[in-house]
Amino acid sequence: MSAVTALGKALRRLTASSTDLEREDQRRVSASAGGTPIVACRDRSEVVVVGEVRGLKLEPRGSSRWFEVTLDDGSDTVTLIWMGRRTIAGIEPGARLRVTGRITRTAEGERVFYNPRYELLKA
Repeated sequence: MSAVTALGKALRRLTASSTDLEREDQRRVSASAGGTPIVACRDRSEVVVVGEVRGLKLEPRGSSRWFEVTLDDGSDTVTLIWMGRRTIAGIEPGARLRVTGRITRTAEGERVFYNPRYELLKA
């Protein structure tokens, strides 16, 4: 890497917002853990994504419940839905997950995984 390129990267990091730096770090961690960026995932394809849990929600749907998790990998977010679950031990805001499954979209256009396989990763 040339000195000019290194200087440009250093200046960009110094002037970037903390949110931008955090998202860049998330993208780097996701890629190093073998994840596909959420923004690059094709609908109805089997993919692996790695990200950080940003939110949890228990959603009543008819007579059963859904445990919903918002996962952010720095490129985009995706909703993970486990049907018939109220909680999953270890999945809480700030936890890092590797998720494998078929990504799709809801009628509203939201990206979602239904009952994905998951692995808790060390932060």
